Amino acid sequence: MTTPNNGDTVTIDYTLKRGDGEVVGSTQEVGPQQVQLGAGQTFPQIEQALTGMEVGENKVIAIDCANAFGPRNDQLVIDIPRANLPPEPAPQPGMALQAQQPDGTPMTLYVVEVGEEQIKADGNHPLAGEDITFDLTLRDIKQAA
Repeated sequence: MTTPNNGDTVTIDYTLKRGDGEVVGSTQEVGPQQVQLGAGQTFPQIEQALTGMEVGENKVIAIDCANAFGPRNDQLVIDIPRANLPPEPAPQPGMALQAQQPDGTPMTLYVVEVGEEQIKADGNHPLAGEDITFDLTLRDIKQAA
């Protein structure tokens, strides 16, 4: 019976759900994912759960919003004049835009509303303010050298 340890690379399948049960992501769309334990590539709760799992085992891990993508911050919803955007592609709700914060740090904004003169964009992660649940299956373990 082998279980992964810190430094091992694991292959996982998962389904990510909002607190209300709505599926918002899955490896069915993108294929199994590899994660190196201890490298900070996923939530600490996921790493902790994987450390005790065996290949083929399934676990459901619930993560509250404070430990997932954090609470929503209404100050991150901003209006941007359309004149400040390139003409193509035309902004559409759901579109991701890349911007820079005043300190130069890159930031992703999501278009939430498109008007004639301006757009409304949201700098919150789409799952900010949400409790989330991972339905997780361990597929393989590649032990660290």
